[in-house]
Amino acid sequence: MDGDFMLSTYDNPFNPFDDFVRWMKEDLRLRHDCCGYLAREAMTSDVADEEANDSAVVEAAKRIVSREPTIYRIVYQKDFVQT
Repeated sequence: MDGDFMLSTYDNPFNPFDDFVRWMKEDLRLRHDCCGYLAREAMTSDVADEEANDSAVVEAAKRIVSREPTIYRIVYQKDFVQT
């Protein structure tokens, strides 16, 4: 994946890049906990370098989306239209 991304859900209308607090509140209200789910799924390590940990997070996000593609999605800043 190119660039910064976030794990989000189809039912959360908020932009996690520009309005993280509202996005997070909605995410938790909907009982998805994307950040927690991604943290539990990613096999990161304090002894691994940043590149390895970044790769682990990307792979974890892909696994989550592939298991539950009707709920979770990977979003990029460009996915949100500025009005």
